[in-house]
Amino acid sequence: SNRASSTGATPSEEMNGNLMDFLDEPFPDVSTYEDFHTIDWLREKSRDTDRHRKITTKSKESYWELIKSLLDAWSGWVVMLLIGMLTGTLAGVIDLAVDWMTDLKEGVCLSAFYYSHEQCCWTSNETTFDDRDKCPQWQKWAELMTGHSEGAGAYVLNYFLYVLWALLFSFLAVSLVRVFAPYACGSGIPEIKTILSGFIIRGYLGKWTLLIKTVTLVLAVSSGLSLGKEGPLVHVACCCGNLFCSLFSKYSKNEGKRREVLSAAAAAGVSVAFGAPIGGVLFSLEEVSYYFPLKTLWRSFFAALVAAFTLRAINPFGNSRLVLFYVEYHTPWYMAELVPFILLGVFGGLWGTLFIRGNIAWCRRRKTTLLGKYPVLEVIVITGITAVLAFPNPYTRRSTSELISELFNDCGALESSQLCDYVNNPNMSRPVDDIPDRPAGPGVYSALWQLALALIFKIVITIFTFGMKIPSGLFIPSMAVGAIAGRIVGIAVEQMAYHHHDWIIFKNWCRPGADCVTPGLYAMVGAAACLGGVTRMTVSLVVIMFELTGGLEYIVPLMAAAVTSKWVADAFGKEGIYESHIQLNGYPYLDVRDEFTHRTLATDVMRPRRSEPPLAVLTQDSTTVEDVETLIKDTDYNGFPVVVSRESERLIGFVQRRELTVAIKTARQKQDGVVSSSVVYFTEDNPQVAEACDPQPLKLRRILNLSPFTVTDHTPMETVVDIFRKLGLRQCLVTRSGRLLGIITKKDVLRHMAQMMNQDPESIMFN
Repeated sequence: SNRASSTGATPSEEMNGNLMDFLDEPFPDVSTYEDFHTIDWLREKSRDTDRHRKITTKSKESYWELIKSLLDAWSGWVVMLLIGMLTGTLAGVIDLAVDWMTDLKEGVCLSAFYYSHEQCCWTSNETTFDDRDKCPQWQKWAELMTGHSEGAGAYVLNYFLYVLWALLFSFLAVSLVRVFAPYACGSGIPEIKTILSGFIIRGYLGKWTLLIKTVTLVLAVSSGLSLGKEGPLVHVACCCGNLFCSLFSKYSKNEGKRREVLSAAAAAGVSVAFGAPIGGVLFSLEEVSYYFPLKTLWRSFFAALVAAFTLRAINPFGNSRLVLFYVEYHTPWYMAELVPFILLGVFGGLWGTLFIRGNIAWCRRRKTTLLGKYPVLEVIVITGITAVLAFPNPYTRRSTSELISELFNDCGALESSQLCDYVNNPNMSRPVDDIPDRPAGPGVYSALWQLALALIFKIVITIFTFGMKIPSGLFIPSMAVGAIAGRIVGIAVEQMAYHHHDWIIFKNWCRPGADCVTPGLYAMVGAAACLGGVTRMTVSLVVIMFELTGGLEYIVPLMAAAVTSKWVADAFGKEGIYESHIQLNGYPYLDVRDEFTHRTLATDVMRPRRSEPPLAVLTQDSTTVEDVETLIKDTDYNGFPVVVSRESERLIGFVQRRELTVAIKTARQKQDGVVSSSVVYFTEDNPQVAEACDPQPLKLRRILNLSPFTVTDHTPMETVVDIFRKLGLRQCLVTRSGRLLGIITKKDVLRHMAQMMNQDPESIMFN
């Protein structure tokens, strides 16, 4: 107290001065959460509002502060621009690499080895329009090695090398994932949904994951496995979003704001995956995001736009189009065709149910048996089986997106595909582009057999492929299943209409010698139905489908099929594939779409239960530093309620565990006289120090949350679930007439919901 007497202040004033100075300093890194914990949306929101208020007040002081506040406001758009550019670039690179490596399994371009088959034959002078995929510069492996392009020996050698390349690619992919980034496997959408609902998985969106996922995605798709690159591109885009968030403190320090950026990044991911910017925004809104304010809608729109522009500039498909499968149908559809469309919807719903049940059963088996111990072996075995079965059938040998593209295509006069081998009528004198219905030739019938086999093969193999330890998307395989089924139905309807055009159903809309059924349209509708059955998307699905194909007038058939498939699939179980995987992995995800209809009350769910020890609380003016440290050491709770005294149990506020630890640590280092027996105060008025020899108290009102969320013990549980869901709470205190009774955390809510649905409540592994 020598300093005090020299300045002429009393010891208590001096001490309070010190106290107040110390309390005005912000604590270092208080905002961060532990790994596998849930964020508190309300708290993040109020912290952002405070930050905003501070910037606004400062901006009135000087020009420099005004410029800083403008930069802060613009940083959101800058982040979106960067995300769009990087995502578009990565998607373009992935597309080009996949094209080249898929063709590498069959042969190589002699003029430049880095050209894919298509690029190789573009540059060639010897190509004719009829054989546009044959040119001397492109040689299959057997021809290159032995000089023979036909015959059994050449076939066997090509077959062997095809399987070998596939095994090499998938082995590389699974090894990279295992060694460098275990989080890069799967599609990533279930985890993204969980992260966007406020959960923290450190490293899931890190730089390593981004790098490895991009590389292994190319390898996995090129290996010919039944998987797509569309789902994983959402994960890649979110990694880009996370990367750019770390450059701006506005996002890196606020988990709530970061989630808004990630929602927009997910939209950019779908935008480049399909070339469907609006579909991407709707997908993010309908399927992935948990909290989607209007501002995020505009930003997602902007990010998706920039990403689509960037991809268009790279032009990976070489046809200066964004869309994956461009179709040009000129025929209208007729009301009677709604019947087969709805039947395709039913098929889509049934296949969705079958796929989800089969895949979840297989993944559960992988988790619980020895199978999970050998991920590399599993990938290699599945790749081997896929390659061996895929090569003999021309429809499964190629990449899945090429297959879908061919199934969507309408047969023009110049198509060389087997599916277009119709019998031509010699005495026809019509213009070329209006081709009437014709009887199917032998090529169509053999193509139908191969398609039927391809359909069975795809249905079975996709169940075992999704969820292996390599990046794997689900959009393309499920669209392929639907497109095959749709094309088969389409050809059947077309032939019926040709042979029986005097039937009453065909009479109204089929003149003989006119084109009245487009089989490609059926493939499109089937693809939408199957994708809807698996993921349960509706609005975004239809928008993605028509953006994907450019077929605007077919929105109604697509809608009919999407709605039917959702109804049929929902009849067997409400969850889509992503929700099922979230449940299987036990992520703490409160689904907005789940109904909670049970008549339980808050008092049934809160802890402590009757048999448990009482709640761990702090008092406002009688706990010592040592007591607090012991409490922190002995428990692992996220925070502690603060009460007036242990007798009255009247609630004052709630204090976060992490902030408490940091505050005490900082105080012991920086503030004189804080020892283990110092009393911790949470009151407003300054503590009176009775004796000079008493240890100096520690005042921690700054870190006390004075407005914790409370409900009474008789609040119905459905209200509590709603509060947790809509406000994104982390915990909620239960009181009766002002007295604290217990606490409900997000995990307690999830456990309770699992119990009510007769599931094992311990399956929710994470905090």
